[in-house]
Amino acid sequence: NVFEHAREGIVITDVEGTIVDVNRAFEEISGYSRDEVMGRNPKFLKSGHHDAGFYAEMWQSITERGYWHGEIWNRRKSGAIYPQSTSISAVHNAKGQVTYYVALLADISIFKENQMRLERMAYYDPLTGLPNRTLLADRLRLMLSRAQREHRILAVCYLDLDGFKPVNDLWGHAAGDELLVQVAQRFQQSVRGDDTVARLGGDEFVILLNNLNGIEEGEQILKRILAKLSVPLTLKAAEVTVSASIGVTFFPGDGADPDTLVRHADQAMYRAKQSGRNRYHLFDPERDRRAQVQRDLLDRIRQGWNAGEFCLYYQPKVDMRQGRVIGMEALARWRHPKEGLLAPAAFIHVVEHADFAPIFNDWVLETAIQQMAAWHGAGVIVPVSVNLSAHCLEQPGFVVRLQARLAHYPYVRPAWLEIEVLETTAMEETQRVFEVISECRKLGIRFAIDDFGTGYSSLTYLKQLPAQTLKIDRGFVRDMLFDPGDLAIVRGIIGLTAAFKLDVIAEGVESLEHGVLLMQLGCDCAQGYVISRPMPAEEVPDWIGHWRKPAAWDIGR
Repeated sequence: NVFEHAREGIVITDVEGTIVDVNRAFEEISGYSRDEVMGRNPKFLKSGHHDAGFYAEMWQSITERGYWHGEIWNRRKSGAIYPQSTSISAVHNAKGQVTYYVALLADISIFKENQMRLERMAYYDPLTGLPNRTLLADRLRLMLSRAQREHRILAVCYLDLDGFKPVNDLWGHAAGDELLVQVAQRFQQSVRGDDTVARLGGDEFVILLNNLNGIEEGEQILKRILAKLSVPLTLKAAEVTVSASIGVTFFPGDGADPDTLVRHADQAMYRAKQSGRNRYHLFDPERDRRAQVQRDLLDRIRQGWNAGEFCLYYQPKVDMRQGRVIGMEALARWRHPKEGLLAPAAFIHVVEHADFAPIFNDWVLETAIQQMAAWHGAGVIVPVSVNLSAHCLEQPGFVVRLQARLAHYPYVRPAWLEIEVLETTAMEETQRVFEVISECRKLGIRFAIDDFGTGYSSLTYLKQLPAQTLKIDRGFVRDMLFDPGDLAIVRGIIGLTAAFKLDVIAEGVESLEHGVLLMQLGCDCAQGYVISRPMPAEEVPDWIGHWRKPAAWDIGR
């Protein structure tokens, strides 16, 4: 009774493997009647899904342990192949001899179908049928291992469609989905059999080009993808053209981990978009290494900023002919706990291109104005110049904030503050920079164009320039004693300032001879190491009180 009513199929064979009985559940599962299987060996149920080694291991387990459990794919009478969960046990007599084998089996087709459905949902994009992000990660790991083992090249390509959003907005999401399906098919048609095309979501895809012989082979496939995509698609009886921006990185040239390889390809894709779209861009590991160094330095700068490691040093500016101190230039310094006192060259290029720049520039202005107030309180009046980029001047509310700072220190005259702007940066946004400079000059603030001679200023630019002072770049000053070309440039700049009624000051005066020649050329104001190196604020009053111009500079006009 139990035998006939059991839900699992039961097959009993003798020791030779001949079927001696089956129950009703077996008949329902296999499609064979009891009479059709009696006296036969169960081998006739084989589906061909398993090799001889599978059955050898199964019988080895039955022989050694007395039982076996696992999954077997068998064939029904209809010819359909199905999975069954099977347990086979050996039955022994009182003497310990095997007399029968009993197999219990259950049809797990529905379970397997549900499992496959769940796996497809977990690993495949439901719209395009392509591998999703999860399966992509698995395949990328496997492909990386293979590339390392076989010393082959693997390309990770990140693709973003150009022009997808307008289609989606114009014709709706259904049309957008159909477009994505057609694009996915074209991607698959463009790659080789062992490559992988995956959809991350939206209009973003990743393609893994496996087992490449060289980078050139990968580029040929990328060109084929772009060409395939350039052919118009049919959407709602209309032709639609889209393109793709592709970023690609090659392993092992880029020896990063899987996640980083995808990120690098993504970065390269954005550069392809910035370069005009409908193209591919190769990731540059060296460029990324330099960018990482910059990011690490910026993080360290932020830490140093929060720890109060930054300060201002001051370098004197003098009138060499009159022997008079005319001001100080404020120069940022970083008191690095390990590397000592660092000049701006070690960090300012990173600061200027970060969102941290406005905070830093505001601090420089605030500190310089505050220091002038402190010196004034000690009976020392010292004008101070600060270096700011043209981008800083363009920040919203710059003039208003500067005016408020000066108002906070009523004893500091606006004319004591001079803002130095690099010639090269001032030329980038000429009109807006000129407007800000003009507004600041109305407050009484002075302006100087720093490193003059390194940019491409025209005579019209000089004529319209609302600054009062040109600073001759130190490179020309330093070499003018022995380089006729640099001497001619210095002489020319001095002549231009005279013609346009501008003040002039020379940077990088490193010897008494430099000073003498500059005065002979008509430039009396200078700063440089022969005068003084930059110094802390507390040393400035004493230095001013003791400085005297060298005798070599005591020359007439």
